[in-house]
Amino acid sequence: MRKSRFTEQQMVKIMREADQMPVAEVAKKHGISDVTVYAWRRRFGGLEAVDVKRLRQLEVENSRLKKIVAERDLDIEILKEVAAKKW
Repeated sequence: MRKSRFTEQQMVKIMREADQMPVAEVAKKHGISDVTVYAWRRRFGGLEAVDVKRLRQLEVENSRLKKIVAERDLDIEILKEVAAKKW
């Protein structure tokens, strides 16, 4: 995935500027396209900068937990195979 040159907090700040001023003007000021601002709006909606930071933390934690569950499932499957074999 391509790394954005703006952080999520910066994106929210730019969106809040776009709420006060015309989108085209804000986009030109920050060197982005109008479509980008609308895409950010769709992605972050009514979130504030702190909410976006918390959302990112939750996504990282969720992916970590999913990885742990996948590893546990694999361990369980291995133990079932070993237990099924007759010695």
